[in-house]
Amino acid sequence: MMTPPYQSEHRLDYIDWMRGLACLLMFQTHCYSSWLTPDGRKTGLYAGSQLAGTLPAPLFIFLSGVSVALITEKLREKDASRNAIAKKTIVRGAEIYGLGLLFRVQEFVLGYPISPWTDLFRVDVLNILGISMMLLGLLCWFTASPWRPQDPIGVQSRQNPAVAKWRNRGFVCALIAATVMALVTPVLWTSGRLRSLPWPIESYLNGVHTYGRPQAWLFPIFPWVAFAFVGLAIGFFLLSDYARRKEVSAFVVLGCLGVLACGCSLSFDAGPFRLYDPAIYDYWHSSPSFFLMRCGVLLIILFLAYAWCRWGFAEKGFSPVIQLGQTSLLVYWVHIEFVYGRLSILPKGRCSIAAATAGLVIIFVAMLALSIWRARWKKRPARVSQAGPAVAATAGSV
Repeated sequence: MMTPPYQSEHRLDYIDWMRGLACLLMFQTHCYSSWLTPDGRKTGLYAGSQLAGTLPAPLFIFLSGVSVALITEKLREKDASRNAIAKKTIVRGAEIYGLGLLFRVQEFVLGYPISPWTDLFRVDVLNILGISMMLLGLLCWFTASPWRPQDPIGVQSRQNPAVAKWRNRGFVCALIAATVMALVTPVLWTSGRLRSLPWPIESYLNGVHTYGRPQAWLFPIFPWVAFAFVGLAIGFFLLSDYARRKEVSAFVVLGCLGVLACGCSLSFDAGPFRLYDPAIYDYWHSSPSFFLMRCGVLLIILFLAYAWCRWGFAEKGFSPVIQLGQTSLLVYWVHIEFVYGRLSILPKGRCSIAAATAGLVIIFVAMLALSIWRARWKKRPARVSQAGPAVAATAGSV
């Protein structure tokens, strides 16, 4: 029996909800990390906060891949050429990468003279988001075929076998790219480091920065871009004929695959077969098994977010989580300075759990107010994007 389709105006809410969730997890991680006293950092609350803080970056990067899949599909339905599709995605990625560079300059200027000049070259999440989108655009171009004059056009393009073939190629190539990146990460982080490269360039590959060895808290291409490729593949799957006809079943399949991926990750780590030398194997930072675990968690969250938005209370009136997700780039940018920067609303490293929690509530309310203001400002009479409102909203949240 065919699953009733989700109403079109709500179909992307689960993506915004996941971005909003990433924002909430990011807020609490940064607030407790910046403001708690050394004793507060020894508590179970802080440990749980930091564990939850491992989710926002994979969520943002994964969802950028899903968004690119939605954007390219919509443009395909509007008969855009593969060059036009690739250009749109690559230009958007370049914009975000440029914003990442500008963000580093801002933090250096506001932190001067304490901030070292080397921070200008630190690989942050905005940098890798931009690079991810540019690489996704290249993959979509590589896997796409130019339109033939006899191909159907217009809204019926989604039934065109050429579109389905392009989507299937993109799905397979995205998974292959993610797998290769995950497999080579342990080597690039250890025995296969490209030490001859200047550290600002090598840092984009493995996050070495100025520390002499890769840092797990930075965001190098390996393995972080692999999350974007996984997101692209999942996005293409959700646009397949099967997922369109049986949407609920498709999300259930993804949720089950997430549980299976988590189980396989633990089995691979505990099993007797070792793909890497023990000297370079690090499960919690660079191993493909841990990458598989995090992908499984992302798929489980995707299913739960969809279920919550469809059957839960996410869309019963105003949703602050969805609202934050619609302006995730803005609230990410702004909150950093009020938590870590000179404009920090509380003294760093000197707050009790109660004080830091109160500060977290203030940050949440302030960022929500900023998000609402931004949304209302965007609703003023303006030129409508040629890509369509739903696609424009998806791209603007990346």
